[in-house]
Amino acid sequence: MSRVQLALNVTDLEASIAFYSAVFGVEPHKRRPGYANFAVVEPPLKLVLIETDEATRGHGAAGALNHLGVEVEDGEGVSAARERIGAAGLASFDEDDTTCCYALQDKVWVHDPAGTPWEFYVVKDDDPTDARPASASLPVLTTPSPCCTSESR
Repeated sequence: MSRVQLALNVTDLEASIAFYSAVFGVEPHKRRPGYANFAVVEPPLKLVLIETDEATRGHGAAGALNHLGVEVEDGEGVSAARERIGAAGLASFDEDDTTCCYALQDKVWVHDPAGTPWEFYVVKDDDPTDARPASASLPVLTTPSPCCTSESR
């Protein structure tokens, strides 16, 4: 099953976890310092919360979006997205065996016309020994590793 991912910047992780637990009726799938994700069955959604400061987050919708994504079932889903994006002539960035969001993943990044980053990814190990957090800054295709580099933190 594929599902859409919505990654949000939040300033109060605990309050946000309580809010989204109530809204979707599920507890977080994973919690780490400054990070939580929810595996919502209905509607199929991977909701990711990334704690950041007020200056980065702002108020209201402005600053809320970190990135969007599609979690796929396996590496074939990532390969299919890469091929589709490449066939359309869109610029993309591949990351294989990368640790991000406290998981080992393969992914491909692409930006929409307004610059919103999208990732198509598969989680290969949900709790690797060298896990690294997500970044509160938006991924950029020119950065070597859009999600989890010291430059983007």
